[in-house]
Amino acid sequence: MRRLDLFGSAATGRAHAGSDFDFLVEFEPMPAGGYADAYFGLLEGLQSLLQAPVDLVVESAISNPYFRRSVESERALLYAA
Repeated sequence: MRRLDLFGSAATGRAHAGSDFDFLVEFEPMPAGGYADAYFGLLEGLQSLLQAPVDLVVESAISNPYFRRSVESERALLYAA
């Protein structure tokens, strides 16, 4: 993993009981078969750690410019390699 950010209600202080956690991830380059393992491993790890629903968005997969702008304005860095 190259970078992990939190965005959405948990990042902006608008979360409430029952809110999910929205994460934006950027992976290091890896063989094609490794992406699924990395994605689902991270997703399951975050869900287990937080005991809450998690939405995990891969940064390179965002194609909607309005969604990208919203994420960029809210993102809070948690990890960078």
